[in-house]
Amino acid sequence: MAKPNILLIQADQLMAMALCAYGNPICHAPNLDRLARQSMLFENAYCNFPLCAPSRASMATGQLSSRIGAYDNAAELPASVPTYAHYLRDSGYQTTLSGKIHFIGPDQYHGFEERLTPDIYPADFSWVPNWGDEGERDTNDARSILISGICEDSVQIQFDEMVTREAIKYLENLGRFKNPDPFFLQVSFTHPHEPYLCQREYWDIYGKREIPPPSVPALCPEQHDPHSRRLLTDFSMLDTVFDDTDIARARRAYFGSISFLDEKIGKILKTLSDINMTRDTVVIFTSDHGDMLGEKGLWFKKHFFESSLRVPMFMAIPGQPAKTVTTPVSLVDLLPTLMGLAEGNGWSSDLEELDGTDLIELVNGHAQLDRPLYAEYLAESTTSPMFMILRKPYKFIWSNNDPCLLYHLDNDPGELINLAHDPQHSSTVNSFVDEIRQKWDCSLLTRQVIQSQRRRHKILNAHANGGKPRWNHGEDTGEHVLWYRGEGGYNDWAFPENITF
Repeated sequence: MAKPNILLIQADQLMAMALCAYGNPICHAPNLDRLARQSMLFENAYCNFPLCAPSRASMATGQLSSRIGAYDNAAELPASVPTYAHYLRDSGYQTTLSGKIHFIGPDQYHGFEERLTPDIYPADFSWVPNWGDEGERDTNDARSILISGICEDSVQIQFDEMVTREAIKYLENLGRFKNPDPFFLQVSFTHPHEPYLCQREYWDIYGKREIPPPSVPALCPEQHDPHSRRLLTDFSMLDTVFDDTDIARARRAYFGSISFLDEKIGKILKTLSDINMTRDTVVIFTSDHGDMLGEKGLWFKKHFFESSLRVPMFMAIPGQPAKTVTTPVSLVDLLPTLMGLAEGNGWSSDLEELDGTDLIELVNGHAQLDRPLYAEYLAESTTSPMFMILRKPYKFIWSNNDPCLLYHLDNDPGELINLAHDPQHSSTVNSFVDEIRQKWDCSLLTRQVIQSQRRRHKILNAHANGGKPRWNHGEDTGEHVLWYRGEGGYNDWAFPENITF
């Protein structure tokens, strides 16, 4: 087949286990269900950093975030690091983006020829952490659970409506003008990212569907690992006990948001069919990370637990039969996979060694199947780099400042039994620790992260004097927009004044 068109659809904060394709019969997402049945479905897909901007930067470059300096939600993706948009553009593709990408820094294209929408979050250093002295920060809090349920309009709803509209318009123009070059279109939504709110029509879908509570109820503070306690403290939720009704309402709205998202995806896929490009287009669906959604009493992301780290990933490839792949994969695999689709199996970068693998090669038996997967956390609520190695059935979590965590995922899917201090697993722990020390220089990375934070704080403080530059796509300095730009608190923006109940 000639170079296929590629449509990459991305959700935000969608955990794999929420979808029917991953075993959840409650979720109403018929368009995603249909796409999954036609796809190569990766049953064990993971992000490489459970936070929006670093995860997307890692995914776009095929490299772990520590290698490119994308340490947190306010760390710049260097313009000198090529992304899949650069690679595909160099291969002859039209590269277009509709929706959220969360690029930080003045380069808001990173290889995309055209951006159809603004971004929803700030592109500057507004969210830079400060290890060891977080102070008053703009962060999540209990409002996401307490103010949850039905809303008829919000900025997030308006954003995803716009993302859908612009993507459809772009596809219709492709069908009308018949550009001979293949297209790469990334459509990136903000749902089902909290606030946990949805319109009544999607809320009502779940009126007769009993959404189960978290599989692991909330733990007491002393039962949590240190990082979980830090996260809950950061959210001012460590000692908060949510009522069952609050938890159920937030979870129902999360599923309602998935149904809202599914309808938008259905409209885009119908447009692709209407312009007779379905047979020439690879369609890929994934998310940047998951959501704890009340498991163990944790919410949002920022941890290496399965609900936060595991993401849906499936791709419908014309001419290829549907199949389920159990081999663990991760988002850094997307760049080499896209290029394998564009250039043929066996593609590799002639610039640098990437952290990912062409998944088509992997499935066809030409790549190593027992490779480990790696993830990092270098953002707020820690004072030292955190690393994860997944080598099924074990997941190992390490930090210089915290006790190790080792889970046997087959025997302990709830990740409740820490085997790291069990003498019977000492050789396994030692092997993982050796692997971490070989892969990462923790002392050097710590110095680099702290220096980066200090530099960005200096720039942020300087920008407070005089006119603050605005790097967001398509906006002028000082322009008033609906989207969050780092002025004021995120939750103050995300909640009442922007919501119609």
